[in-house]
Amino acid sequence: MECPHLMNCVKVTNLPLKNENSPNDWVCSVCKTKKSSWICLTCGEINCGRYVNAHAKTHHEENDQHMVSMDCHSYATYCYVCDDFVVNDTKNRQLHQLREKLQALNEPEYHPQLRKRSNSSDNTENVKKKRDKGGGKYCRPKAQVAGLRNLGNTCFMNAVLQSLSNIEQFCCYFKQLPSLEPKPNNNGKKNHHPKGLNGNGEDMLLCEELRKTLISLWQGSKTAISPESLFAVVWKVVPRFRGYQQQDAHEFLRYMLDRLHMELLNILPYPTTHNPICIGLKGKCTIVTAIFGGVLQNEMNCLVCGTESKKHDPFLDLSLDIPYQYKQPKSKDEEPPPFHLHECLSRFTELEELADSELYYCHSCKCKQRSTKRFWIRRLPNVLCLHLKRFRWNNFFRIKLDNYVKFPVKGLDMSRFMLANMHETRRSSGGCMLYDLAAVIVHHGSGAGSGHYTSYATHSGCWHHFNDSTVTICDEETVANCKAYILFYIRREVNLAPFSL
Repeated sequence: MECPHLMNCVKVTNLPLKNENSPNDWVCSVCKTKKSSWICLTCGEINCGRYVNAHAKTHHEENDQHMVSMDCHSYATYCYVCDDFVVNDTKNRQLHQLREKLQALNEPEYHPQLRKRSNSSDNTENVKKKRDKGGGKYCRPKAQVAGLRNLGNTCFMNAVLQSLSNIEQFCCYFKQLPSLEPKPNNNGKKNHHPKGLNGNGEDMLLCEELRKTLISLWQGSKTAISPESLFAVVWKVVPRFRGYQQQDAHEFLRYMLDRLHMELLNILPYPTTHNPICIGLKGKCTIVTAIFGGVLQNEMNCLVCGTESKKHDPFLDLSLDIPYQYKQPKSKDEEPPPFHLHECLSRFTELEELADSELYYCHSCKCKQRSTKRFWIRRLPNVLCLHLKRFRWNNFFRIKLDNYVKFPVKGLDMSRFMLANMHETRRSSGGCMLYDLAAVIVHHGSGAGSGHYTSYATHSGCWHHFNDSTVTICDEETVANCKAYILFYIRREVNLAPFSL
């Protein structure tokens, strides 16, 4: 959103500490925590964010002219009066310089003048310190959950990557892939892949960079990594995401999964006949469709002659409407009414009559007629991805539906939304239709083109909150109370057929 308070509030010219001190060491002026540091852009005071003890917000409440703060790690700017993230902060030169200083402190390699600080002698000295601390023997740190640095409004990508990295079958598959980088030939030039995307010899880069990112993410040697190479490839292969504007996490997820599926079809041989997970997907199967792929049955019925038409549509996720028109808050300050995920799923599968602008061509009547449409789930995926349509157009503006949608963390039963005969087949064969939550992506803020994305994901039986570089452990109740945007459910007793590499 265009923040009208930005120009008058940005008065900080110098950082509160010396340049040799990293923002990772900055502490909240009240509770002294190092977690989620925010700097007031009016006075430069450091306080913790709302995910810790919310002392940055308290600072504004006590000093009402101190309206705008910046996250010292993701560099996002937030206005407490507008109660939203700011998108016009790039127009402020003073703020741009402050952001560059923060980036130089967080990542010395970002600033060319500071690269010499992270030379080989410094690295050698750090290793010696670790050895001395360990009694003369260097001990490799245990695997830990790492964060992803924000590269400039890239929280949408970070939230998606953290969610996918915690889906075990998906993550393990890519980590076990061989290197997909072209190898140099006798002339020193790199050979292209034999097929290439669309058979034109183009190098497959997104799979390779995702493989590297997932490996780095779970090495356990860093608290946060920078996905610069992956983001650079995203810019190259998906022009839609070039630049540093805030993007939609669901759009990025779909573009990414489609691109991965397309690349894998062209560079790796997959079974197309004896693999049960390929049924209904026309024999073109990759790890993407094996995990996320399901099948819908679309039923159309002509209201004039009664002719019924059925077709099967593969899907990687389901986009669900929030039935907000049935319940509206009485005032602007009132909290929007809650819904249950089952209401959204029921609305997706309920019978509806098509509008006059969407008349269906009836092959029996030989013309467009009034008709009804209904979706059934014919085959459930191993990982069910549910997208809640929180953004919708209202006249010339996109608005956000901020309703809380209650969802089960464990035991989501999808049997009631299955096609009747498929339901009976599943039940008689012992197939499981219960799902447990694996990850959630949340959009914070009120604007469609602004705001901030974080994600929750379970790893080793423990829930974590991923907020760019910051990763904190949280409880199940915190997850259940969040306003979900994208939900990832894993089917119980998933038994994926092996893929040969």
